[in-house]
Amino acid sequence: MPEVSNLGDYRSEIKKLVADIAEKSPEEIKDDATFGEDLGIDSMMALEIVASIEKKYKIIIPENEIPNIRSLQNVYDLVAKLAMK
Repeated sequence: MPEVSNLGDYRSEIKKLVADIAEKSPEEIKDDATFGEDLGIDSMMALEIVASIEKKYKIIIPENEIPNIRSLQNVYDLVAKLAMK
């Protein structure tokens, strides 16, 4: 689970993870880029992102939160919220 005091590190790790799945470089991805429209991430790729984040940070992302994940910023916010529990 990421430490809240180390938010910059986990943000860059998540950005790299999303970039790998989207087959883009991390530099191409802005925090507010939408997964579908801007990055071309489909539902299967989104599930891969969720599963990878859950595994890496040993957290459970509730199913009702998954539809709300539409950008990298949404992921950052959700991981930070879950990490504080």
